[in-house]
Amino acid sequence: MQQLRQYKQFWFVIVLGVIALWLQFVNHQAGYAQILITGLGILLALMMFIEMVKTLRSGKFGVDLLAITAVVATLAVGEYWAALIVLLMLTGGDALEDFAARRANSELQELLNNSPQSAHKADGDTITDVAIQTVVVGDRLLVKPGEVMPVDGTLETGPTTVNESSLTGEARPIEKQAGDTVMSGSVNGEASVYLIADQTADNSQYQNIVRLVKQAESQPAKFVRMADRYAVPFTLLAYVIAGIAWYLSGDPVRLAEVLVVASPCPLILAAPIALISGMSRASRNGIIVKTGTTLEKLAQVKTFAFDKTGTITQGKLVVDKVVPVTAVPTETLLQLAASAEQHSGHVLAQSLVAANTESLLVATDVKETTAQGVVATINGQVVRAGKASFVTDDPVKKPDQTAVYVSAAGVYQGYVSFSDQVRPEAAQTMTDLHHLGVGNLLMISGDREPIAKQIAGEVGIDQIHAECLPADKIQVLADLPAEHRPVAMVGDGINDAPSLATADVGIAMGAHGATAASESADAVVLKDDLTRVSTARAIAHDTMRVAKQAVMIGIIICTVLMLIASFGVIPAIIGAVFQEVVDTVTILYALRARTDR
Repeated sequence: MQQLRQYKQFWFVIVLGVIALWLQFVNHQAGYAQILITGLGILLALMMFIEMVKTLRSGKFGVDLLAITAVVATLAVGEYWAALIVLLMLTGGDALEDFAARRANSELQELLNNSPQSAHKADGDTITDVAIQTVVVGDRLLVKPGEVMPVDGTLETGPTTVNESSLTGEARPIEKQAGDTVMSGSVNGEASVYLIADQTADNSQYQNIVRLVKQAESQPAKFVRMADRYAVPFTLLAYVIAGIAWYLSGDPVRLAEVLVVASPCPLILAAPIALISGMSRASRNGIIVKTGTTLEKLAQVKTFAFDKTGTITQGKLVVDKVVPVTAVPTETLLQLAASAEQHSGHVLAQSLVAANTESLLVATDVKETTAQGVVATINGQVVRAGKASFVTDDPVKKPDQTAVYVSAAGVYQGYVSFSDQVRPEAAQTMTDLHHLGVGNLLMISGDREPIAKQIAGEVGIDQIHAECLPADKIQVLADLPAEHRPVAMVGDGINDAPSLATADVGIAMGAHGATAASESADAVVLKDDLTRVSTARAIAHDTMRVAKQAVMIGIIICTVLMLIASFGVIPAIIGAVFQEVVDTVTILYALRARTDR
């Protein structure tokens, strides 16, 4: 609504200005032209005054006061054409600034679309599909393979595996037995299970994430725009010069002449154009920045917080080590495991097959036990691959990582471990951010602490917070001391959406269509490349440097013009034209923010 109103005001001024020009120079009715412009000026000045009062009540100081004074002063002394030029620049600048502050699309729509909508309610042997809102605590629900857990609950049957990556960010499947609790939003594995509802849908984990995003977005961080920071001293300077000129000359026209060249168009135009240029530059580099204010904040960020899975890491488990405990070669151990698992749909089985470089062996009499492993006959011997307890009764040394254990002919042969691989560009990104003035790098992960520490050490993260659910991530951000703010959060999944909305700047890795995270973020990296985060920081720095320089150039030129106008040598209409020259200079300089360095 605000953006639409500013555009309407701008075109309203243009239309009435054209009419006034026609009345003055075609119909030769200067009086009517003056009345039209005066009425227009009074109306807009009144509207601006009301908006200014609202701004002052919110604790901010904008540039409107000086603009209102310039319009009123020029109208009061009969310099109505000068007033029209000021009004055109003022409303045009407001419209441009609102254009720079692009509205994000509905941030929660994808999150809401993906939330569970129905459940299979079991009453004895009868299964009935019901709306998720009708589920009550104690209901017995059937969850089929690959379906989302509809509510938080306790498994009545098992075992199964669940994928909680949308909630915790952890890539590995979690094994669940009868009696274990599961969270809504997690995805069931290969086995159908019965679930006893512990919570209603509204009180379950997935809907809690939706509420967290809503709460975070309803409490935006306070931020003072760059133009507002310059407004107070510039306004006071203009009033002092104009007041002294009026006092010494005794002519109120002198006040209007000074205020016309003091019109804050450089403040209104330079920063938004530089920000639009910076946003365009970011877009060319595969980064969508939703608002100009995001660039201002990003240039000031002192702490970058990163999710681990899918952000610092690639978000998929791959074979890390093949560790034989007998004389069997590593290639043969991996071949046996991959051959036994080749027909399984389990994520680890797929990783085994992908890592195997030998020909897959023929497996017969294959039997898969959910959440345990696979037994098959290969080359006449029984091969088992899966959990340690499924493979052998002997005690085995277990790594910290997820692993598949292998036995052949009843003899334990060794294990294959898996890890979520660090992005090759992650360490360079952290180094670049440090060089760009970011003093504090955090990793906030739902994964286990040993794994989080290992990853943080590899890439150069300063602090880690492991085993965090979405609410915990928000708390970590909230607890950051003032000297480490503003803070930017970088993430990719639904579980990151609340923290992306909570941070001063939320950056989503959106290359793989993580729409919920992308819509909750202030900026979205469209390429699967973490270095774009440091690129975004560099672009923000450059943009704000150019914006500040453009504003200072405008202020310096305006100050010189005010001093000259105070001697009465610049008529108001000429002063308004000079102001256009100042606007052109500041606009051309601000456009430098579009150029890649």
